[in-house]
Amino acid sequence: MRDAVVVAALRTPIGRRNGALSSVHPVDLSAVVLTALAEQTGLDPVLVDDVLWGCVSQAGEQTSNVARSAVLAAGWPESVPGVTIDRQCGSSQQALAFAAAGLVSGQYDIVVAGGVESMSRVPLGSSAGGFDPFGAAVRARYGAALAAAGMPTFDQGVGAELIAAGWGQSREQLDDFALESHRRAAAAADSGAFDDELVTVTLADGQRVTVDEGIRRDTSRERLAPLRTPFRSDGVVTAGSASQISDGAAALLMTTSEVAARHGWEPLARVHTTVVVGSDPVTMLTGPIPATQRLLQRAGVELADIDAYEVNEAFAPVPLAWLAETGGDPARLNPRGGAIALGHPLGASGARLATTLLHHLRQTGGRAGLQTMCEGGGQANATLFTRP
Repeated sequence: MRDAVVVAALRTPIGRRNGALSSVHPVDLSAVVLTALAEQTGLDPVLVDDVLWGCVSQAGEQTSNVARSAVLAAGWPESVPGVTIDRQCGSSQQALAFAAAGLVSGQYDIVVAGGVESMSRVPLGSSAGGFDPFGAAVRARYGAALAAAGMPTFDQGVGAELIAAGWGQSREQLDDFALESHRRAAAAADSGAFDDELVTVTLADGQRVTVDEGIRRDTSRERLAPLRTPFRSDGVVTAGSASQISDGAAALLMTTSEVAARHGWEPLARVHTTVVVGSDPVTMLTGPIPATQRLLQRAGVELADIDAYEVNEAFAPVPLAWLAETGGDPARLNPRGGAIALGHPLGASGARLATTLLHHLRQTGGRAGLQTMCEGGGQANATLFTRP
């Protein structure tokens, strides 16, 4: 029986908005990781059956199928196709799931899954272009719920406030979670734990970007306390307990165990199970809870059997609610920090989570890892990886 394995996983450093990577076109940023994948593994790119690439704001420089442009920018053969996927924040995790399905079904033998987002160059919301992306029927269906929540339209920040209220989360809890994200990310960076997953980005002026820019080693409860709550005047969510607007790209080289052995590639992990669910589009961010439940049921495993889990830190209430509902071990959750500290380059984040998780499992001897993330419109992907 065919399977799906990941044989390499790499990412660029994550740049702050208007930071070091803001001068790099998203196509060129994508090409950096594609080139590095081929160089690290000795891959002949002509063998790649497809490049599945996540990108959320498909406007401006990220239009016209950024995946295909990335293939050409990397200098790969013109015979290699590419397709761009939008499942909001889960776009590149969905790319990974599609890639795994293609491998298991025999449509692919070697495939790349990943994504990019340059939020400096293509700001969040650019793809809407000032138009209403929801339409009259959706607004009519959810109008009462939006009004009850005090939302003029669907708003993830207000959704995070609703989760905080629903699960009784305090401002102090959220700030403490944010501090721990920075602490863990700093510890991972300082110990060299990220080194195996990072690819250097060389800028036009010769400057080399080698480290994540968002980690704040000097943050503290005192620094977080004065931050305002932009989504509700009496709220608890601040910029300090939300993911950072960022630039970055990440990619995974995927194949079957049989093909990997033929090429001398040692798999990082097998893609054991993938699921995707829909959830309440008003609260919007609770999807990781049912996605995890469905994943565990489908895979026939218990959460206690999983060594590490990545739950995207879109906002601190999301992983905290996930912990409360699943009974997960806080020590296993985002062990190297999350998007609050590292950043959330939307279309790249699913592949970034997978990359960090797989290298963590390899370095620590872990046998199983789970990742899940909330997505705009009320959805969530979840993926279970296993190692020999």
